[in-house]
Amino acid sequence: MKRQLISSGSPFEAQIGYSRAVVAGDWVFVSGTTGFDYATMTISDDVVQQAEQCLQNIQAALQQAGASLDDVVRVNYVLPDASLFEACWPVLRMHFGKARPAAMMISAGLLDPRMKIEIEVTALKAS
Repeated sequence: MKRQLISSGSPFEAQIGYSRAVVAGDWVFVSGTTGFDYATMTISDDVVQQAEQCLQNIQAALQQAGASLDDVVRVNYVLPDASLFEACWPVLRMHFGKARPAAMMISAGLLDPRMKIEIEVTALKAS
């Protein structure tokens, strides 16, 4: 099975040694993605704006892999402050309302205290 490595251009990928996404056959595995705007390396202080940017970053990786958010079958959310998750629901529903993937939310610390949400997805490309 052929593997394709997808990069967002984020300096974190080279520094840590991972890919934004890996394509294996029809499967696309997108790494945990935070709300950094990789073009400017800035991050909003607002969890909802961070969630939106996470999904924009994920969508960009999925497009490079020949997939979309509609192909997502599994999503994991990580938030240091679980009480902030509900504020993100409208953005998540807007992006995942059609796919309605299996999901899990975990409350745990993230690498940088500015990060308020991290999202990881798995997609199965439509045949």
